Amino acid sequence: MGDHSPRQDSQRSRSTKHDRNREPRDGAEDRKRKHREEDTERGSSYRTRSRERGHRRRSRSPTGRDRSRDRDRDRERRRERDGHRDRDRDHRSHRDRSAERDSRKRRDDGDSDNGGRDRRRRHRSSEGRHSPSRPSPPREARSDSQRNLVKHRGPLPSQDDSFAVSNGGEPEKPKEKPNFGNSGALAAASNSVTQADGTTITLKYHEPAEARKPSPRDEWKLFVFKGEDIVDTIDLGSRSCWLVGREQAVVDLLAEHPSISKQHAVIQFRYTEKRNEFGDKIGRVKPYLIDLESANGTMLNGDKVPESRYLELRNKDMVQFGSSTREYVLMLAPRA
Repeated sequence: MGDHSPRQDSQRSRSTKHDRNREPRDGAEDRKRKHREEDTERGSSYRTRSRERGHRRRSRSPTGRDRSRDRDRDRERRRERDGHRDRDRDHRSHRDRSAERDSRKRRDDGDSDNGGRDRRRRHRSSEGRHSPSRPSPPREARSDSQRNLVKHRGPLPSQDDSFAVSNGGEPEKPKEKPNFGNSGALAAASNSVTQADGTTITLKYHEPAEARKPSPRDEWKLFVFKGEDIVDTIDLGSRSCWLVGREQAVVDLLAEHPSISKQHAVIQFRYTEKRNEFGDKIGRVKPYLIDLESANGTMLNGDKVPESRYLELRNKDMVQFGSSTREYVLMLAPRA
């Protein structure tokens, strides 16, 4: 037993070395196995967690059943809203109808002063509309009823005269309407001259609003001729109005012929405006002649002048008053 051969010793040493090398290899395999098991456990836990997370994520999104439920709920809400809108519209239409009915009733009450004729006519027309089966009266009967209705109503205010003539009477004379125009009494009182003996003389003529003195550039002169001789020369530029007559207390140009009235005529300077060919206004002061309804009239260049009307006087016009032989010639001096 104690003797060993060299071959046995070499085998024993070889097995011991193999056992010594095999021990670390087994430990590495165990460690690998442990790492593998841990990886599998970690992967299974990760898959479990991801599965749970996916389940939760899917549970948050609505399913088909939830969508249909929401759709039904929205449809019910719209239906309720439409129902409220219809009720409001019906309420408004009812309120408008009631307001129209009240206004029609007030209008009918206001027409009661006319004897209710409009209401009866409206009632008859409504009955005729709503009862088509009722036979309409013949045309002759309708015309008779209309004639009676017109007779009962009487004529309009504008037809009183024609009705009175047709009935054999006389139309009423229209009442005199108030006249607010100027009577001339105030102007006569203000244009009166009191003489020394206490008597007053009323002026027949009043200057118009357009009365003006002639321009200094226009030298109007009146030459008085008796036959071939110049009796007097009057410068007309000193005033705007020249009263001709026999009344020495009021006239400006005394004429003592018995055929001339106390206040016979007037030479009046007036401002007038005209438009030229370019549309511009051009104003000038010109002399005019007016007869104050004298007894024997006034002559201008041999023609009789109409009463109470202005006639424009021009250069070299000749005026005669009454039956006097004196001639009054109007002259305009030429400008320098």
